[in-house]
Amino acid sequence: MHKQRGFTILEVIVALALLATAGVAVVQSSAVHINSQDRLKNHIFATWVASNRLNQLQLDKEWPVKNGQKGDIELAGHTWYWQQKVVKTAFGDEMVAVRIEVFSDDSYKQFVTEQMTYMGKPN
Repeated sequence: MHKQRGFTILEVIVALALLATAGVAVVQSSAVHINSQDRLKNHIFATWVASNRLNQLQLDKEWPVKNGQKGDIELAGHTWYWQQKVVKTAFGDEMVAVRIEVFSDDSYKQFVTEQMTYMGKPN
């Protein structure tokens, strides 16, 4: 008679443990990737909100630029909240720095992104 050879139960258990470990690693990697994409998407939309607000200030040519203004805007099915901060520069009343902080909720506690520009007094 021929002797039959096969895997022992211990070999099968070790192989299954290795496959399970690899499977968990793949699932965790996918979750991190999906989370990173969501944060990147939110950062891009918040950057657009800040850029749009700074462009609106440039178009309005309102002087002096008001400090502490807040507002909200709907973009990509989400309401974004922005806050405007004005900082004096070494140029006195002729130029200010304007920073727009964008938040994902109305608590205004932790901003998603911020953008800053310098604005000069219109002629």
